Amino acid sequence: MSVLVASDLDRTLIYSTAALALAGPDAEAPRLLSVEVYDSKPLSFMTEAAAGLLEELARAAVFVPTTTRTIAQYERIQLPCPTPRFAICANGGQLLVDGEPDPSWRRAVDARLADECASLAEVREQLVKRADPLWLLKERVAEDLFAYLVVDREALPSDWVAEFAAWAGPRGWQVSLQGRKIYAVPVPLTKSAAMREVARRTDAELTLAAGDSLLDADLLLAADRAWRPGHGELADTDWRAPHVEVLAERGVAAGEEILRGFLGACT
Repeated sequence: MSVLVASDLDRTLIYSTAALALAGPDAEAPRLLSVEVYDSKPLSFMTEAAAGLLEELARAAVFVPTTTRTIAQYERIQLPCPTPRFAICANGGQLLVDGEPDPSWRRAVDARLADECASLAEVREQLVKRADPLWLLKERVAEDLFAYLVVDREALPSDWVAEFAAWAGPRGWQVSLQGRKIYAVPVPLTKSAAMREVARRTDAELTLAAGDSLLDADLLLAADRAWRPGHGELADTDWRAPHVEVLAERGVAAGEEILRGFLGACT
């Protein structure tokens, strides 16, 4: 049976030092493998056990990294497996095939967003206008598709995200808080649509997925089976679905369990 595995990366398979959530005595901590370097410093990690599981998974299924990262941000990651033929970036806005963006997919995405949503310029203007310099650290646009802020979480008012989401929702945009980033993303811009396209191209008979954030919910719902860790936006809201396995593990340990789940479903 042909199996497609579409997995989120950050805080699902790979983890920053702040997200590792290591538990137990230091001497018993798992050995870690650096999978991303930024500004000459290691940024993201997997356990060595997870790295072995991922290499095994890549031989057993069509493994598709599926991320909100831009292409440039994704290309910094060096996963411990053969380079995947397909990768989904920019929350489904970019489909990489053999490392190159698929122009026909991007044209289809742009057309749908133009038909169904307020413009990026309008939403970005409001996002920046409503942000307070006391907690705003950076403002960015990703692939000319969506916008996000990097913020000081401790100084961010507890109701700011909900208030901006209430403004953005009627305009066809969703708002998500992940770590130190606040994302404003068009509702039709989804990982699930890109996953379905890859499944079509590969004749996949079974689709598996994993993710931790609100922006992963559509991906998990679209898969035949899915997993979510015990941390992240979905865990914070106790988000569930009948075919989604809810893990107790948090942090980098959850990455291992997700990969074991994928492998078990492939056999």
